[in-house]
Amino acid sequence: MTDSKIDFPINPNSPFILVDGSSYLFRAFHAMPPLSNSKGQATGAIFGVINMLGKLLEQYQPEKMAVIFDAKGPTFRHKMYSQYKAHRPPMPDELRSQIEPIHQIVKALGLPLLVIEGVEADDVMGTLAHQATLAQHDTLISTGDKDMAQLVNEHVTLINTMTDTLMTPQGVVDKFGVRPDQIIDYLALMGDSSDNIPGIPKCGPKTAVKWLNGFGNIDNLVANASMITGKIGENLRNNLEQLELSRQLTTIKLDCELPIGLADITRGSPDMAQLKELFSEYELRTWLGQVTQGEMPFSKNNGARAHSQTLQKKNTPTAETTTEALAVEANNPAQYQTLFTQTQFDQWLQWIQQADLFAIDTETTSLNQMQAEIVGVCLAVNRDNKMYACYIPLAHDYPDAPVQLERKMVLNALKPILEDAKIQKVGQNLKYDWHVLQNHGITLQGMQFDTMLESYTLNSVATRHNMDDLALKYLGRKTIHFEEVAGKGKKQLTFNQIDIDTAANYAAEDAEITLQLHQTLWPQLQQQPELAKVLTEIEMPLMPVLARIEHNGVLVDTAMLAQQSEELTIKLDELEQQAHLIAGTKFNLNSSKQLQTILFENLALPVIKKTPKGVPSTAEPVLAQLAEDGHEMPTLILEYRSLAKLKSTYTDSLPKQINPKTGRIHTSYQQAVASTGRLSSTEPNLQNIPVRTAEGRRIRHAFIPRPGYKILAADYSQIELRIMAHLSADKGLLTAFSTGKDVHQATAAEIFGVPLESVTTEQRRSAKAVNFGLIYGMSAFGLAKQLNVPRDVAQDYINLYFARYPGVLDYMQQTKEQAKENGYVSTLSGRRLYLPDIKSSNGQLRQYAERTAINAPMQGTAADIIKTAMITIDKWLAQSPLDVQMIMQVHDELVFEVAEKDIPATQETIKQLMESAMALEVPLLVEIGIGDNWEQAH
Repeated sequence: MTDSKIDFPINPNSPFILVDGSSYLFRAFHAMPPLSNSKGQATGAIFGVINMLGKLLEQYQPEKMAVIFDAKGPTFRHKMYSQYKAHRPPMPDELRSQIEPIHQIVKALGLPLLVIEGVEADDVMGTLAHQATLAQHDTLISTGDKDMAQLVNEHVTLINTMTDTLMTPQGVVDKFGVRPDQIIDYLALMGDSSDNIPGIPKCGPKTAVKWLNGFGNIDNLVANASMITGKIGENLRNNLEQLELSRQLTTIKLDCELPIGLADITRGSPDMAQLKELFSEYELRTWLGQVTQGEMPFSKNNGARAHSQTLQKKNTPTAETTTEALAVEANNPAQYQTLFTQTQFDQWLQWIQQADLFAIDTETTSLNQMQAEIVGVCLAVNRDNKMYACYIPLAHDYPDAPVQLERKMVLNALKPILEDAKIQKVGQNLKYDWHVLQNHGITLQGMQFDTMLESYTLNSVATRHNMDDLALKYLGRKTIHFEEVAGKGKKQLTFNQIDIDTAANYAAEDAEITLQLHQTLWPQLQQQPELAKVLTEIEMPLMPVLARIEHNGVLVDTAMLAQQSEELTIKLDELEQQAHLIAGTKFNLNSSKQLQTILFENLALPVIKKTPKGVPSTAEPVLAQLAEDGHEMPTLILEYRSLAKLKSTYTDSLPKQINPKTGRIHTSYQQAVASTGRLSSTEPNLQNIPVRTAEGRRIRHAFIPRPGYKILAADYSQIELRIMAHLSADKGLLTAFSTGKDVHQATAAEIFGVPLESVTTEQRRSAKAVNFGLIYGMSAFGLAKQLNVPRDVAQDYINLYFARYPGVLDYMQQTKEQAKENGYVSTLSGRRLYLPDIKSSNGQLRQYAERTAINAPMQGTAADIIKTAMITIDKWLAQSPLDVQMIMQVHDELVFEVAEKDIPATQETIKQLMESAMALEVPLLVEIGIGDNWEQAH
């Protein structure tokens, strides 16, 4: 028996199972997405470890099973070799915080938990497995640790629950090339950098296998070391003394003194009350649902259902399937159907028309939302508390593909339902489906819920908001990934090329999971009315607004961009020649390795920071520091990199991103990425075009209107400072904004103790840096660098600021305390940002969380304000006879394309709507510019 998929028990009798808890812990932590509960407690490792334990319990229903973890503190190996594991970084706080919850759940499951001081978990398992072998009892060790292969014998088998494989004696040979009894020598020869075990330098797996196959063991190898030729032979002979040490370090003990014996290791009954409490606290909802209903977790019957949900073994009915055959099987989460006949399709049309809410998803030819064409449609409904999902294939065109319903007919039949605002729909990233349906002449309406936005609104930092991660976190289900049905890399198929039987499971699951997620997430949002309001009054109404902005697109002057690219090419060549002159030799400015040599060897510049590999860093902050110190080459390299990025990212790329049908660029706005609520822009990113350099601003010149139109840009002025004035209720700031003063000038007058009219340009610049720096949590060190003043002078500025604006200091201190107490901060609209690291023992993480706590309410409120303004303006535009399009959103700015004749009326209305988006204690101020291009309108 070799390594194989687990589809049979090891022994008809229940095996003795030992679980490597420490291996589980680290593997789960690195394999899972960054999950957390609503309080900010990390839960990814908890979920992963318990899920793997559950698979073992379901599969084997063992009578004897123990979970073993490493104890804190040194072991006998540290006494043997002080440098053992010396290079390992400290355990991350977010992992450490999950250990005790895992221990509690393991014990509540009735499983013996072993943590033995002075030895490692491997040694405890080795000792117990050895005792079981002597008793002629089969042992199953669940681990991902290669060192454990030395324990394998006729009675000891390894199981890897992540890959569902078994390892027997022959399996060890197949995997490593040596027998189990040779594994210790194999590991000793190679050493282990993660554990800091020396080994023989440059001896890799192939060499170790070659030597052991030739000499049998280390003792024979050492006796014949003179026979080994070449550099590797020298390495062997020069390191013979440490080879024995390496062998001792890699040998798992089989004779530990343990406080528990084989007879004592018995699986007990689960503590259902304790499990309910723990599953509730850590929001492990699938298992919580089971124990709440009185079901034994991971029991054989219950496990069959859970395993079915995890692996998603679903049936796809054929064309002959009748409506009556859609009854849901007891052990399946839903019944899936593939629609090939008119009768089936008519039945589903009736179902979605009658449903209070149905889920929709489209399968397409491309991720480019402006060019994608529909290959199939997925639907899901709830009927009589049963879940039904279907896939309607429409355009699969691989050879011998079965006859499918005609796409035009299906879409025409769906059109009145999809365009009916009264028929409510739910989707996952519905904005994409809006575009795809728009490509086929359907304007999707009635978009009541979006599970991506439900998750994002509930907790923006708990997990990534894609379907796979959401299903794992909130449903405890592993979904079918696109790569599993389409392949990877260059050989990846487009959806129309995928076999329908394969595609149908994946596609129907999309719709079914979406409906399941909504049924899980929406009740949680309803329990927090302020969050439900953010979803229903901001995020959901904004989604179609963003879709329309994306669909409108923006026009660019390709000739102007081409000219800019040519000029940048000339400038880059000049900079390259200057660099070669300074260096005294030619080199590749884009090569970090060559730049290291030039900067730190040829020019002998000081090494400020090293990379993890120990070589001098050439990262931008390092070059910036060297440039500030007056070194010419780093200054030149920074300019070169800046211009090269402008060229590659914008002047060269923007023309390639013009849609051939519309002649315009269509960005995509991401609602569920930035944790604070801000929108982000991708493909292309229109929010990162530099504005501080002349070259960057020139790119905005290329954003132009159609003939007869102008660009109108409307920008909130100092919005975050105004929000700070409102939140802090500081009298000085409130007065400055309410009386229409230049707040930076007013701050300068306060800090420097001079009359308002006497403030110099330099003083105002310093005050502006203080104003903005403090709301982003800038320290005196950072302010000193920005203003190029001594640190004590920067600290004096900060002290004077807080003395003049004490309300700001009070707000900052109160916000940090509230964040620590609640685990989150809120915007004025009720949006929350959870801060998992606010109580971290890691000082850097905690300080970053504190800075975020101060800034997030301002940045998030600013995001809510402009989102609200966009929704209001979009409603106005839908009813207005004026010829206006909203074409871009960039941070605190909205950009419009306006017919010249309509500019006066448009300008007045947009200003009024934006300034009234939210009532603050100080007025919101919107500055409007008009021009023949975006830069002119700024």
